[in-house]
Amino acid sequence: MSDSKLDFNLFGDDEEPVESAEKESGTIYDKIESESTVFGKILSKIPGFSGMVEKSRRREADQMVRSYIVRQLEEARLQLGNVQSDMSGDILKAIDYAEPIGRIDTRLMGLIGKIDDAPVGYAGLFDAVKIKEEELAEIYDFDAAMLDHADYITAGVAALRKTVRDDGDISSAIRDLNNAVTEANTVFAARQDMLAGIE
Repeated sequence: MSDSKLDFNLFGDDEEPVESAEKESGTIYDKIESESTVFGKILSKIPGFSGMVEKSRRREADQMVRSYIVRQLEEARLQLGNVQSDMSGDILKAIDYAEPIGRIDTRLMGLIGKIDDAPVGYAGLFDAVKIKEEELAEIYDFDAAMLDHADYITAGVAALRKTVRDDGDISSAIRDLNNAVTEANTVFAARQDMLAGIE
């Protein structure tokens, strides 16, 4: 992959579009889409995302991805609350697992806050006119990874709830869910570090 930088308008302008910027933007997105399934994964999950990137409206595109993830994680928290309700019929079981489930809920709430409160946009990208193709591809890799981890957390909560209802290995299900939340936090932290380092 070439190390040369490609020009495109990062902000876009619906009223006065810049033809050269749109042309370059289309080129870089087309390249990334043709070389990876990552871009397609994001498009398949988030309606309207394609329209944002085609107009180089990176702020809106970033907000769209993060809002989608936040909504999914908030729903996972609601379902985790239902797990605790499911245990209410067995007071000993509820007491035994209240603390580990509570810790997961707290960490999940913290992750949601970090994603929701992160500065809108891609840090240094809004101060630059040029971006390397590989840098933009890396951003989409992280976006797709976060979408995957939101799915893992959702699946982990569902698995925990099923385990509680089936009187299965609750400790193991809690461990799996905790690992999913840990991994999501790690990926998001790495994403933010990468974005902060783009000049």
